Amino acid sequence: MNIIDKLATSEEIISPGISACVGCNVELTLRTVMRVLGPNTIFAIPPGCMGGVGVVGWDKQSGAKAPVFFPLLDNTASMLAGIKLHYERIGRDVNVVAFAGDGATVDAGFQCLSGAAERGDKIIYICYDNEGYMNTGYQRSGSTTKGAWTSTTPVSSEGRGGKKQHKKDFPMIMAMHDLSYMATANPAYIPDMVKKVEKAIEKSREGLVYIHVYNPCLTGWGIKSEESIEVARLAVQTNFAPLYEVENGKYRITVNIKKPKPVKEYIGRIKKFSHLNEQEISELQELTDAKWNRLKNLAGL
Repeated sequence: MNIIDKLATSEEIISPGISACVGCNVELTLRTVMRVLGPNTIFAIPPGCMGGVGVVGWDKQSGAKAPVFFPLLDNTASMLAGIKLHYERIGRDVNVVAFAGDGATVDAGFQCLSGAAERGDKIIYICYDNEGYMNTGYQRSGSTTKGAWTSTTPVSSEGRGGKKQHKKDFPMIMAMHDLSYMATANPAYIPDMVKKVEKAIEKSREGLVYIHVYNPCLTGWGIKSEESIEVARLAVQTNFAPLYEVENGKYRITVNIKKPKPVKEYIGRIKKFSHLNEQEISELQELTDAKWNRLKNLAGL
């Protein structure tokens, strides 16, 4: 049975969200990952877009067939570490997983996550990267790409503005923690995502596992729901958000784009970048190329 057939016949753990934006890749990611993890899972959804997928209540009113917690973002990783330790003490092997992101993992939640990585807590932490915060409009975060419009980095009528700082390379930051497993994923490449979640289940028995999922935000990025998967795919095809994994210190590119498309094809599909001039787009291309070459060197290519 191939990966797609296996996924299609697996149990739906999360009900379709009634509050999520139509066509949201975050909901697709959560439901896909939970199909792989199965009901033998305890998961946490801190504040963010993941909280809008209909996972509410318990028993007959619940949208989940597994226990779910809604913790504060700052202590999500440490809370899950305590839950995992409890189940280990009573002799039960369960998956303990966090679904976090919305910009906040790379900012407010990093200290707690870094501590859990340093301790080797046996949990799976999945971060969806929509390059901003969506609590009161689309706001800048450490994960926002340089030059992007947000409500806190507005653009003037002359086209000046946008974020001035570079996007934080969070997957690389987590890889530097010497985790047993770190990977990037993308909803446009479901088979690749499924393989990585399956591997994460096994590797989490050794210590903390981190998966970084690139997820375009329909509202914040100004794209249509029918474009969301194509935009996500372009992020990989331009090497803007490459797919790779780091297992016990060994880097491997899992989707190697032989002839990458220019970053302009990706940037040009997203409204929050519509004010950028040719020079600014060229600078993003140079940055993308430099990061890609660094990744290739780490992977021995």
